[in-house]
Amino acid sequence: MALQDVYNMDGVKVSEIDLVDEIFNVPVKQHVLHEVVTMQLASRRAGTAATKGRSEVRGSGQKPYRQKGTGRARAGSRRSPLWRGGGVVFGPRPRSYAYKIPKKVRRQALKMALTSKLQEKALIVVDKLDLETVKTKRFVEVVGALRTREALIVTDRELENLELSSRNVPHVKVVRWEGLNVYDILKFKHLVLLEPSVKQLEGRLLS
Repeated sequence: MALQDVYNMDGVKVSEIDLVDEIFNVPVKQHVLHEVVTMQLASRRAGTAATKGRSEVRGSGQKPYRQKGTGRARAGSRRSPLWRGGGVVFGPRPRSYAYKIPKKVRRQALKMALTSKLQEKALIVVDKLDLETVKTKRFVEVVGALRTREALIVTDRELENLELSSRNVPHVKVVRWEGLNVYDILKFKHLVLLEPSVKQLEGRLLS
């Protein structure tokens, strides 16, 4: 097991915590992380792009001109894709881009992402982050004491004051341990874990 320092809200070391090797010391495989991040981003796509076909655009159903004798090509509808203002052939339709990869791969990728933060010395464990009131200034002071400006903060439960105080701070995101994912871990420079959330993550990833 690896020993990790635990800090308080003032950035002072108060204790140490053991991090299990099954989560924080696994081989990091870039292609697995890439596969999971690609899946997450694909699932976030709206997929709402749409065009109108010839049956949906406005236009008369009357034949534009007679079949023969004009010297022009035959035409049966003003809504034909060949005409200006006509329908679109094989245009995009509303669809879902989401797909899934095996659960074991997703779980292993999460372990790899946590391991990478520990190896990069970008993992910070805090004993608690209980703000008395909703105060952005106080939150910025806490983040500064932890010597980070770009961080993903993982809480063990709902901390309304913390979540509201961090809303207007750029490059900082607060999530609960249930919503921790590979993309967010890799996106932010530092990962800040509340000490109780470490045990909850261990229970989630070792079950």
